[in-house]
Amino acid sequence: MSAYRAAQVAAAGGPFEIIEREVPKPGPGHVRIAVDACGICHSDAGFVDAVFPGVRFPVVPGHEIAGRIEELGEGTQSRGWQVGDRVAVGWFGGSCGYCTPCRQGDFVVCENLKVPGWAYDGGFADVVIAPADALARIPDGLAASDAGPLACAGVTTYNGLRRSSARPGDLVAVLGIGGLGHLGVKYAAAMGFETVAIARGSDKADFAKQLGAHHYIDSTGDTTVADALQSLGGAKVVLATAANSAAITATADGLSHRGELVVIGADAEPLGISPIQLLMAGKIVRGHPSGTALDVQDTMAFSALHGIRPMTEIMPLDQADEAYRKMLSGTARFRMVLTTH
Repeated sequence: MSAYRAAQVAAAGGPFEIIEREVPKPGPGHVRIAVDACGICHSDAGFVDAVFPGVRFPVVPGHEIAGRIEELGEGTQSRGWQVGDRVAVGWFGGSCGYCTPCRQGDFVVCENLKVPGWAYDGGFADVVIAPADALARIPDGLAASDAGPLACAGVTTYNGLRRSSARPGDLVAVLGIGGLGHLGVKYAAAMGFETVAIARGSDKADFAKQLGAHHYIDSTGDTTVADALQSLGGAKVVLATAANSAAITATADGLSHRGELVVIGADAEPLGISPIQLLMAGKIVRGHPSGTALDVQDTMAFSALHGIRPMTEIMPLDQADEAYRKMLSGTARFRMVLTTH
């Protein structure tokens, strides 16, 4: 094809419009991907609304990309990639290779991280040009509409749990059972943790159990979240997926000794945790970023092995604006995914 479609936003906060552009050729170290599906993440709003620094308009968001390599740039074939390979690209869209974190091998916290939709046009389009180091191989049997969300929401929760201090049999709580949390509960149960789901309202208890949770805590109930967790023995790890600092703070006293609060839900408000809460029992609070391309590949392989899939609502690329607005409204169950055909 000589032209492709993209869903772009022309100015901060504006609507999506479908435009056509000339198909580009990939440069050295890059590939062109024919996009099959792209998830819509809440972080995309940071680009659409120019919350993140350095966003340039028009912007084409999308960092939950799944598709097929269509053309190889110079030097990529020697890295093992071939035309037709099924690949995913997530929040980790490539690294600079020269900053201190990169030189230490910690690529996901690269000081010049190349996030699709920020550093280059993202996946709300028929094609994407991406660096080869951003590519994760999609396993057989995993649909593109599932692989896309796993490249961001999936790897963030999976990696957050597997890099935590929890071990099989430990009590692990997942705060929030939305776009991130519903996957977090599934992963926690599959990893052998005694899994607690925490959300608002008693009506979500049955759903939490369907996801694999052994226990459910209603954060609006008469018992505080911290007391409820302590009644179960205290959580070795709380994976905080809810983007609500007050809700995250409420879990801190529910940690066991040496317990770990892993924060992946983004909120601009500060956490209300005092040093005293952390010191006496040696508790840890840490932020967890997404994951590298290899982490994405591991996430997809684990998901395929255990039959874990994101809950998605699929809409065509032409309806990008409608799908994006549904994500913003909080009514999506749970990941909106755009498909190109």
